Amino acid sequence: MTVAPTHQDQDSAPAAAPPSAPGRRGLSRPAAFAAIAAIFVLFMAASSAPSPLYVVYQHQWGFSATTLTTVFAVYVVGMIGSLLVLGALSDHIGRRPVLVSAIALEAVAMVLFIAAGDVPLLLLARFVQGIATGAAMTTLGATLVDLNPPHAPHRAGVISGAAPTFGLGLGALGCGFLVQYGPHPTRLVYVLLLAGLVVAGLVIAALPETSALRPGAVRSLQPRLGVAPRLRADLVALVPILVASWALAGLYLALGPSVAAGLFGLSSHVVGGLVVTLLSVPASITAFALRGWPTERTLALGAALLVAGTAVGLAGVEAESVTAAALGTALAGVGFGAAGLASFGTLARIAEPAERGELFAVVFVISYLALSVPAVVAGFATTDVGLHRTAVVYSIAVIAFGALALVAQRLRTARAS
Repeated sequence: MTVAPTHQDQDSAPAAAPPSAPGRRGLSRPAAFAAIAAIFVLFMAASSAPSPLYVVYQHQWGFSATTLTTVFAVYVVGMIGSLLVLGALSDHIGRRPVLVSAIALEAVAMVLFIAAGDVPLLLLARFVQGIATGAAMTTLGATLVDLNPPHAPHRAGVISGAAPTFGLGLGALGCGFLVQYGPHPTRLVYVLLLAGLVVAGLVIAALPETSALRPGAVRSLQPRLGVAPRLRADLVALVPILVASWALAGLYLALGPSVAAGLFGLSSHVVGGLVVTLLSVPASITAFALRGWPTERTLALGAALLVAGTAVGLAGVEAESVTAAALGTALAGVGFGAAGLASFGTLARIAEPAERGELFAVVFVISYLALSVPAVVAGFATTDVGLHRTAVVYSIAVIAFGALALVAQRLRTARAS
């Protein structure tokens, strides 16, 4: 997921976008907005496409769950590094150069996936993909804000909130179908994504530049993390729900298909993709449906549903009930969407425009560390104590952080009152 100004973030609206270069024809602003939204979905679909394939790689190459989650984690490492180093670059050199570079690097990652015949090349492909996705996410979000139509001031925020989770679900489910029913299961999806990236590159070539050149491009590459002292208490209050929601997403992205196959005997790759989709699509719908809710109510709903959904899913695991596990996943997905919408909306509302860049960088780091570190620990634990026990302990930890998030928000509200 990425961050763009939400409906609460009206004071951070960008200045009018610069006109295209004289004599240069490009897409109209509405067409460019729609194209950027589609490219956003494409990048996130590519990022989740390997999830249903992890079980295939594991079977073909005979590696452990520890290696599987390491493959997942290197993607997050590349993404975090890219977010910190390249996140502000498009503000200085323009959106189009960064987007073209990100698409080219993502295409290199697809070629590496197609050629991968062992774990080292798979690790390299995921790392390169993480760098490309991190560079693209921030720039795509900024471009959506640049192109946001004046008559619909909240549209960029809604798309930025809904497109990433929708793309995650689409990529996982689409890959699951291709692996199950298509030829060349470990290559076809990447060939199709590579073709989509070629089209995306052509679209960007026709895109009007929306950001004026500014000095300081080299200086912007220096990673900086900082939170204004007056914002630290509010950020600390949000940490539990950030950890709960993103750690749960990490479990599903890294081990979800393995849980479906190992604990429920659902070996279909379509089901493996559906596991991720059941979490991400409700999150996407929720981000759109609750866009007008007050952040305090949305946060409370998100934390409560994360707890309830994870508990129902855990009961399904213990009772070996696929129905209960699926229902719990969908409920947790609604909680995930509400938590993300309200968390970033809260931070956008309380921070001054000049404070938001570094604040969101900190939140990104917290979120993606929560996405990756617990998943890697779970991979080691699965090797040592088994998938069932690992899933139980992981779920209990998510429930605990969700409950802590409810307490933290009550204390925050009481302190504000």
